[in-house]
Amino acid sequence: MSDTPGWASPGSTPSSEGREPGATGPAEPAPAEPGAKQPEASSPDTGAKWAQGQPPPAQWSAPAGQQAPGHTPPPPPGPGWGAPHSGGYGSGQGGGYGTHGGWGGGWSGPPPAAKPGIIPLRPLGVGEILDGAVSTMRTYWRTVLGISLTVAVVSQVAVLLLRGFVLNDTATFADPTLTASELGRTLGRDVLGSLIVAAVLLLSSIFATGMLTTVTSQAVLGRPVTAGEAWRQARPRLLRLLGLLLVLSAICVGVFAVGIAPGVLIGETDGSGAAMAIALFLGLLGAFLVVVWLMVRYSLAPSALMLERQSVLKSMGRSAKLVNGSWWRIAGIQALASVISYIVSSILTIPFLVVAFVVNSGSMLDQLGAGHQHLSWSFLIISGIGSVIASTIVIPLNAGITVLLYIDQRIRREALDLELARAAGVQDHGTGPAPVPGG
Repeated sequence: MSDTPGWASPGSTPSSEGREPGATGPAEPAPAEPGAKQPEASSPDTGAKWAQGQPPPAQWSAPAGQQAPGHTPPPPPGPGWGAPHSGGYGSGQGGGYGTHGGWGGGWSGPPPAAKPGIIPLRPLGVGEILDGAVSTMRTYWRTVLGISLTVAVVSQVAVLLLRGFVLNDTATFADPTLTASELGRTLGRDVLGSLIVAAVLLLSSIFATGMLTTVTSQAVLGRPVTAGEAWRQARPRLLRLLGLLLVLSAICVGVFAVGIAPGVLIGETDGSGAAMAIALFLGLLGAFLVVVWLMVRYSLAPSALMLERQSVLKSMGRSAKLVNGSWWRIAGIQALASVISYIVSSILTIPFLVVAFVVNSGSMLDQLGAGHQHLSWSFLIISGIGSVIASTIVIPLNAGITVLLYIDQRIRREALDLELARAAGVQDHGTGPAPVPGG
């Protein structure tokens, strides 16, 4: 007979066979005839029979006002119904009635949620989302860091070559000898170079996001994924992911264009400089706030596109639906993730930048004094190594947080944990209540 029968309904009591109605203690044995052999108290066959799954009679205290010979009286009952006990019901072990308040001292709490992988299958708190992203990197580090390192090396090498051969040796705007045409060419060259670098980083982020989304989604189920498997699963969706990022980028550019339009119109109509400056400031501020709102609203679209195999527009709609009502929470978590990523990236890159400046300090000062800026190969290589190391850590961290936010929202809104439990082969998941973290 088990002393920890698991969950039982409140108010369940031992079998009342041989007891008076309303009695709270065990049935008193009938008086024995003179000279008859008294049965031992520990014999399981004496007294009333016990219902299956109930603790043995010796674990129940005597009724109030009575005391068994040779025993000290029990302590007064604690809060709740009945007094706490040291075993069986009231032990707080294995579920059932516990010792911390409530029925018989209190419920010991619902059973913990199943955790086949990096997160428990229930709504997640902020710390659990961050820990899940780090756990993915720690548990599947060969795949995760292999993907992020490859992407970081390829992208940084491309950026280094662009800066070393195409975007280098440009005149600075502080050069007083620049003519208007030279200033225009310098500005255009800088803008074009920035766009090329942004395009390279965008393409690298597409590969990293697609593959790491697959790895994180399988890590939730406790299934390891190799880099080759992640590539095969992500490859059919990469073009749509590119389309999604281009659409979101175009929306941002359009919002900023609308925001600065009033200031530009005031300047074109010979308005005052103060009015144009105020219009530009207010327009840029409003555009920035709108872009932040839109980026949070559509922040879960890449995960929906990759994991639900949705189209670009449908994935944006899915993200808007999941974020609706939780905008501030998701924005706060993403802001916290951005701060953590910035701190980690700074810690890893600043030492390399310091070394690069120290190695090239003399030549860089001479070039700046001459009105030109030419970054040496040693500076580009040393700073690029720091960027590679930082990107190797930060890319999977951001991707993991985004995917886990998406999964958390679907668990909260659509009970995705039941589907995940079935996919992971977890039995009896969802049969009991699960606490919802407030974070």
